[in-house]
Amino acid sequence: MTTPTDTQAIVIERHLPHPARKVWRALTEGALLDQWLMPGDFVPIVGHRFTLHAPSVPNWNGVTEGEVLLVEPHTRLSYRWTTTGAAGPLHTTVTWTITPDSAGVVLRLEQSGFRPQDRPNLEGATRGWSRFLQQLDLLLTRLA
Repeated sequence: MTTPTDTQAIVIERHLPHPARKVWRALTEGALLDQWLMPGDFVPIVGHRFTLHAPSVPNWNGVTEGEVLLVEPHTRLSYRWTTTGAAGPLHTTVTWTITPDSAGVVLRLEQSGFRPQDRPNLEGATRGWSRFLQQLDLLLTRLA
């Protein structure tokens, strides 16, 4: 049996030289999510179920299903995130925290709930988030 202490998380923090409102827009507006994360039908309303699509890769079919759990505008956003790979469905929770500082914000991403048997998924997700966050940074630089 897996207990909460048996799970691992990805935690990434980045300083972004942008205001919280701008970062929030990129995390929550569908047209902007399409540009840096994945196209889908995300809406920042608690209880909303959404689907995101990406090209499939080994051990992942490219489909992510989710449900919005928490919306605190310009501060925190959390959703349940389910992907399906060779080992079956993987259920994790993604939480974004935006903390203003003197030169912009600190954006914190935490994806939690990886069980010991999910190690390949944890490694793949870590690489994926690195790429997604680079795309987010490029989008924020272009965004008015």
